[in-house]
Amino acid sequence: MIAAILPVDTMLVYAKSDAKECLLKEENTRETVNQTALEIESPSVILMELNSGQVLYEKDPDTARRPASVTKIMTVLLAFEALESGKLKLDDMITISANAAGMGGSQVYLEEGEQQSFQDLLKCVIVSSANDAATAVGEAIAGSEEGFVSLMNERAKELGMEHSHFENACGLEAEGHQMSARDIAVLSRQLLLNFPEVTDYTTIWMDTIIHKTKRGESEFGLANTNKFLKKYEGANGLKTGYTSVAGFSMSATATRNGTTLIAVVMGSKTKDIRYADAAKLLDY
Repeated sequence: MIAAILPVDTMLVYAKSDAKECLLKEENTRETVNQTALEIESPSVILMELNSGQVLYEKDPDTARRPASVTKIMTVLLAFEALESGKLKLDDMITISANAAGMGGSQVYLEEGEQQSFQDLLKCVIVSSANDAATAVGEAIAGSEEGFVSLMNERAKELGMEHSHFENACGLEAEGHQMSARDIAVLSRQLLLNFPEVTDYTTIWMDTIIHKTKRGESEFGLANTNKFLKKYEGANGLKTGYTSVAGFSMSATATRNGTTLIAVVMGSKTKDIRYADAAKLLDY
């Protein structure tokens, strides 16, 4: 169950107080809740309700940290906005560049000159967290990865993401590439509110794409990197991230009884701590 953030007797006190006292008591109560209600190991977390944007719980939410592949939430948002504007269509065929094919880390092993539909590239980004596919998506939207990174930073400013800066489309380690837990929650909310169909992708557990290269066609399996989907009732997204420097992070979303919550966890020491803290936040 999702508990109310404040007890009834506290709300009654509010009704008898002036506006200034209300704000002070709410701040004090929130601080007490954060200190006593949950045992959170991760250094930065935040819990937000989707429709209202109300913050229900937070712990150091504004420190800029390395987001790893959680970065891709911005890439996906810009992709859906490009589809909405008509700039691209799901069945548009995208030719993979040498730059995209050369991305390391998590990948689906796209080859230079290979063609994939924009929809399949999106699937690779969201399901398999593929760095090569994320770079290809960015290049398809902006013409180059550099141009796409500029779009990412412009969009972050528009959304009021004050503690975020992007250096690439995929989240590979780069100096100055950072986000805060609050910014990730704001970004996640923007994506889910405007493009709820993203959960059609984020809830795919396994799928395939077909590589079409000079050597012929071959099937490649996709497996969802977000194992939280199988660990938490109602989980439907959104994105995980990990590097040895960033630690384990995620934007975990879940829907129960018509209520959707966004729980952002950053900098966890282990995968298990990341999932446990996300579950504690969502349960709360």
